[in-house]
Amino acid sequence: MAARFVNVDYDTPLILPPNLRDWVPAKHLAHFILDAAEEMDLRQIRVNERGTGSEQYPPRMLLALLLYCYATGVFGSRRMEQATYDSVPVRMICSDTHPDHDTICSFRAQNKALVQETFVRVLELAQALKFLQVGQITVAVDGTKVLANASKHAAVSYEHAGKTIEQLELEVKELLSKAEQADSTPLEEGLSIPEEVQRRQERKAKLASARAQIEARAKARAAAEMAQYQAKLAERQAQKDKGQKPRGPAPQEPEQQPKGSDQYNFTDPESRIMKAGSGQHFEQSYNAQAAVEVESRLIVGQRVSQAPNDKQELVPTVAAIAQPVKSVANVLTDSGFYSEAAVQNVEQTCEGRPTGTTVYAALEKKDHHRTVRDLEQKPEPVAPEPPASISEIMKHRLQTTEGKTRYKLRQQTVEPVFGIIKSVLGFRQFLLRGVGKVSLEWELVCLAYNLKRLHVLARGIKNGDAGLKISGKNTVDLETKEPGSAGSVEAGGRRSWFGQQMASSDFLLPLYRRVFRPVRGFV
Repeated sequence: MAARFVNVDYDTPLILPPNLRDWVPAKHLAHFILDAAEEMDLRQIRVNERGTGSEQYPPRMLLALLLYCYATGVFGSRRMEQATYDSVPVRMICSDTHPDHDTICSFRAQNKALVQETFVRVLELAQALKFLQVGQITVAVDGTKVLANASKHAAVSYEHAGKTIEQLELEVKELLSKAEQADSTPLEEGLSIPEEVQRRQERKAKLASARAQIEARAKARAAAEMAQYQAKLAERQAQKDKGQKPRGPAPQEPEQQPKGSDQYNFTDPESRIMKAGSGQHFEQSYNAQAAVEVESRLIVGQRVSQAPNDKQELVPTVAAIAQPVKSVANVLTDSGFYSEAAVQNVEQTCEGRPTGTTVYAALEKKDHHRTVRDLEQKPEPVAPEPPASISEIMKHRLQTTEGKTRYKLRQQTVEPVFGIIKSVLGFRQFLLRGVGKVSLEWELVCLAYNLKRLHVLARGIKNGDAGLKISGKNTVDLETKEPGSAGSVEAGGRRSWFGQQMASSDFLLPLYRRVFRPVRGFV
């Protein structure tokens, strides 16, 4: 019998479906994002109400384009423009129009407030669909280094800049002396003494500016550490007044002079040199922070830091958790975030009252290998007697059965999220420069991840036309109409996923309308 092949015909004309939504499967991510964007509140978008100039692209379409491209690993505006020609889902989102890269880039840069609002609305939608608990959630906090759009070779250290300035001053004097000598040795062809002097003076001015920036950073760092230093002194003095011996070495006063290794990058001055690859090498990076809810694995808080380590990042990252999350019951984090001051600030208010949040933080790094002794059943440890330090309380907290169970959730919650963002979405380097723009880009990445995650939760894990059932805590059954569920979904139907929920659930309709406030006048 002769070999058989599927018939591939490039010449026969085909008639595409007249509805653009039929170009992609009914359960595709593009439908989910497009329907979500159509229900967002866009009253804060700046548009040309006069009608002058060229026709504007609808803001909803540009928002959906950004979200879908970020969710599928397309981050550059030029690649997004190309995708409007090459990608069928993107052509469907853009209604077969082709916004240029400058329009896409300008829309992204000018609408940071819209991105922040959309991030909150998506979390509210997750709460409405019972995927995200309203309050008393457990979050895992961690940070990851993301490369800056700058080379580490374009940076200079404070010490090296000083030596280079001295060298340039000597070279300028030598060139001026050579110019005064009538019998001086001529320079190579094409080089002139005035140009060489000017080039060295310009470089000297840039290096001097870099050293000034480094010195300003050192003073700001010392000022921030001074309050903590004075608090430690007051605590030690209080212990001495009570006749107690202070623990540990005496604190050192923060130095206002910069270290010789402090660096300044000429391409992106706001980025920092940071350890990468488990501390094996250094890269020019930003510290991207995220707080992930352990049940849904949705990112509920995010921010970008310039700090090369996480020692001071616990408090601001917990504070960055979005408003839809009414309260946080537990915070899980590793030893890199731990400090007694940070734990106290999270668990207590300034007046000393408890906030209702409990921190579970490792005090030191531990080997993943478990010995036979670790496998043996042990009785519950005895709680430390007052006045116990925060470190003693934390050590006991992690040795309890409840503490061990909770802390195990950390590495299986936030670390997979970073793995998906870097390996699946492919986001390993920022394209923009500066903390403000980089923060916008990171929020877009987290928003795109949440939409993709929410889409997976809504579809369920079953394959085929029948399975949209989702099981587990804080989830709903889309195959039934039992009280509290999101209603039924017809497999393979053309109606949008949001439309199916609204049509099939009397419970979700008023809540859905309250979460998303449609605005007339936008397509």
